[in-house]
Amino acid sequence: MLQHFGKFLLFITSLFSRGESPRILFNRTIDEAILIGINSILIVAIVATFIGAVTCVQIAYNLNNAFIPRSTIGFMVREMTILELAPTITSIVLAGKVGSSIAGGLGTMQITEQVDALEVMGINSASYLVLPKIVASLLVFPMLVILSMFLSIAGGYVAGTLSGELTAQEYITGIRDEFIFYNIVFALIKSFVFAFLISSISSYRGYFTSGGALEVGAASTTAVTNSIIAVLIADFVLAQVLL
Repeated sequence: MLQHFGKFLLFITSLFSRGESPRILFNRTIDEAILIGINSILIVAIVATFIGAVTCVQIAYNLNNAFIPRSTIGFMVREMTILELAPTITSIVLAGKVGSSIAGGLGTMQITEQVDALEVMGINSASYLVLPKIVASLLVFPMLVILSMFLSIAGGYVAGTLSGELTAQEYITGIRDEFIFYNIVFALIKSFVFAFLISSISSYRGYFTSGGALEVGAASTTAVTNSIIAVLIADFVLAQVLL
């Protein structure tokens, strides 16, 4: 474990030595942002909408006390979505989609000796291949989390009103009640941390793949598993430190 952690730190350090020109880095980052962000919008939208809908219905099912206003359902959906569901669940979904893609892509390049070819040409392969992925993740993940927040709350609105559990006015009153702006800041901080963990761990696992096609699959699986564990641990630590 300590050996892998030390190797990981050295790997991150190597990203900033013999870096490419800002123009190349910018172009590569934009390409990676499109691959990571645009291609993930659909799955994030579907997951967020249904999570919000299910959360609203389940809260309404358990909140059957006549003395508690129905607007509390909207309030709880908003708080659960912003503080936990949107940043964490979205990041876990992206760990499976983006993390496996990053690890598999780098692993394939490694076993086909494309990484060695870059090194022979005098290019820092880690900086050229990995740094744009990390920077793109840091840019795109918060945007996807914001989209997830909006769609999750909207999904709760649709599910709550269509099921008759509460009126549209009650739901809107709930989501506007005692709003704390810092909660959104906290969620975005989590999204930045999760983005770095997922992209860097997946890149590390893919970059140091050796063997053949079987090892590429194993590296992708390990990258997803390690990323999800890291996200959950970071989620607990950030909640303890920042809340």
